[in-house]
Amino acid sequence: MPVTSQLFRGFPRAKLWGSALFPCQRQLPCCPTSSQPHPIRPTAMPVRGYRRSPDLHSYNLTPPQVNSILKANEYSFKVPEFDGKNVSSVMGFDSNQLPANAPIEDRRSAATCLQTRGMLLGVFDGHAGCACAQALSERLFYYVAMSLMPHETLCELEAAVEAGRPLSPILQWHKHPNDYFTREAQTMYFNSLRTYWQELIDLSSPGESLGPREALLSAFKRLDSDLSLEAQVGDANSFLHYWVLRVAFSGATACVAHIDGSDLYVANTGDGRAVLGVQEEDGSFSAHTLSNDHNAQNENEVDRLLGLLMPFRAFGDVKFKWSIDLQRGVLESGPDQLHDNEHTKFIPPNYHTPPYLTAEPEITHHRLRPQDRFLVLGTDGLWETLHRQEVVRIVGEYLTGVHQRQPLTVGGYHVTLGQMQGLLAERKARASLAFQDQNAATHLIRHAVGNNEFGAVDHETLSKMLSLPEELARMYRDDITIIITQFNPHVVGHQRQGGES
Repeated sequence: MPVTSQLFRGFPRAKLWGSALFPCQRQLPCCPTSSQPHPIRPTAMPVRGYRRSPDLHSYNLTPPQVNSILKANEYSFKVPEFDGKNVSSVMGFDSNQLPANAPIEDRRSAATCLQTRGMLLGVFDGHAGCACAQALSERLFYYVAMSLMPHETLCELEAAVEAGRPLSPILQWHKHPNDYFTREAQTMYFNSLRTYWQELIDLSSPGESLGPREALLSAFKRLDSDLSLEAQVGDANSFLHYWVLRVAFSGATACVAHIDGSDLYVANTGDGRAVLGVQEEDGSFSAHTLSNDHNAQNENEVDRLLGLLMPFRAFGDVKFKWSIDLQRGVLESGPDQLHDNEHTKFIPPNYHTPPYLTAEPEITHHRLRPQDRFLVLGTDGLWETLHRQEVVRIVGEYLTGVHQRQPLTVGGYHVTLGQMQGLLAERKARASLAFQDQNAATHLIRHAVGNNEFGAVDHETLSKMLSLPEELARMYRDDITIIITQFNPHVVGHQRQGGES
């Protein structure tokens, strides 16, 4: 069930952000570790130096045990066709996560904008810990929502806060029980957000509001600036002082979609990816990529970052944004816990003219068409394992229930006619079990983790990969986080014809 945001139910009594959040170096609620075995990347084509397959003994999991692991973090939300404002182009979404790091460094968020229009969905991939990704998952959508508000609504908001009146919620969150909100930092988060909307008021005039592109750009850049400023200012509370430094010195990428009617905007910072599934006239599906990876595979980004960090755009990561003097000054006045942290003390070579890194997103606008059936948002752990066309094919077949038979390939292996017959028989048997998942993201993760050398899911591969110890998981793959949003082609078609009210 969706959880209505507690933000603005009353200030200062409102619980703005939810459950407790703690630094990722400790076993505390913000970075939950799972008792389940962590899956390992099983693919015939090594990516980024991951190992091809495990060489050590692993447990033989039963199908119910495999399903329990794969479904532990799945979440589904169905959007009513009439939401009180307009008929929605979004039918619903499925999401899921599978950890490789312990604890998982990925995060996800989904929310409906209540003071404006549209839905926000995002995946966040942390590095050097989960702290920055956690902060983004809680805060970024509020900054986007504020940026989208018209001048009058912002003024009403500020007047209500001044008067201490209860306020209407800004976002309706759609969250899995394992997705956390913080309590300890709520006042600090609110104060930073309020300062932002006060500046939006000062910079706008009655009747004005930012468009989605400008709103996303402003929100991304402002939140990253606030993460940096909060770390520099610190806090009298020793825990909060430690927390803001952990957020700033770790980092995270973000891939966010804003969907309002037939207008789809994607804002991407880093190497997450948004891919549209387009259904062709023959029923097959093709992939339309709506984001560019900001990493070493993108020639336009290669010169940006000292050869030390794979994503070339990210939130946090002040080690690549602050001067050396500022870093040393902030750390020397910070909590003792950071003094022995090798990551924070390390100064990159040839570090002369920061910043070398930016959180500025690349923004893409796409006008939805009836043939645009779904959108896949995924952290790089998915795209390192499956090609985007394979992702779209798997999801398209799952959503339609129709298999587009592909020629059976054996990847260069020499097989006899009898072996080929056996492979075909196995594929036919698997087809009847292909739709055992009730969640499209779970189904996609099953393929990403369980594909064998012939590109088909088999239980033995899944069992082997899911039963290896968590400390070995990162040697085979990365965390995987997926949100799959399904569109209503009839509503989209009507809106394109000018029927949107």
